[in-house]
Amino acid sequence: MKFPAWHARPENFDPETHRPGVLDGQSFLRVADQFISLANQRNKKVEATELQMVMLFAAARYAAHVGKNVLEVTDHEEFVQHMAAQYTDMLRGHMADPSV
Repeated sequence: MKFPAWHARPENFDPETHRPGVLDGQSFLRVADQFISLANQRNKKVEATELQMVMLFAAARYAAHVGKNVLEVTDHEEFVQHMAAQYTDMLRGHMADPSV
């Protein structure tokens, strides 16, 4: 099964090609910022290193749900490798970002 890369999306909203429920690049970042805002709020009482693991656990749990129940993948390892590669790509990009 071919899985899309996380960045394989139009950068801006285009009413001609928009599909309901699919995020363009700007909307994708706005939704991600909502999760980051929640983490920053929780960071007032919980250490950042703990929150980091909580977010990873939640992302893995939700990805497993999507893989098993939405996409109905039969090759779990292929999906795990794809998701790990997506995370690696995102993390490398953020580590190289001087604004982080």
